[in-house]
Amino acid sequence: MAEIKDPENTIIMTLKDGDVVIALMPDVAPQHSERMKELARAGKYDNVCFHRVIDGFMAQTGDVAHGNMENDFNLGRAGTGGSDLPDLPAEFSRIPHARGTLGAARSANPNSANSQFFINFKDNDFLNGQYTVYGQVISGMEHVDAITRGEPPMNPDRMISVKVAADV
Repeated sequence: MAEIKDPENTIIMTLKDGDVVIALMPDVAPQHSERMKELARAGKYDNVCFHRVIDGFMAQTGDVAHGNMENDFNLGRAGTGGSDLPDLPAEFSRIPHARGTLGAARSANPNSANSQFFINFKDNDFLNGQYTVYGQVISGMEHVDAITRGEPPMNPDRMISVKVAADV
């Protein structure tokens, strides 16, 4: 596991194959970073599926309303919801959508990000300046690479648990 320099702004996401350590970027996207910590601390991301996983592009998850595979799960609705918290304003930056970055998923409205996010499998520069980047995988990217593909996958993988490193 990577050295954790800022436990309060580091996420440990447990997947089927192991832990993924994500350094949040509160200096770049403070509201998105805070939202991820808030939902992680409330256990909202635990057991949420990866509902859209496109080979050579990204893995999307975080629908806390419809994606929890242990609570009224409906794969057909996964990806259509968010949390009961208000949507977030865009926090666009010059940080590129490089391999391993976290991007805030949203609708066509730039200020509609809520709980969903994606992890880039490769550099996706065409997303730069259009989606908020607020984290970077610092270890365990091989576990992200192993997530089952599909839109949606027939047997989706899930985030087993998501914790703030300071709380572990």
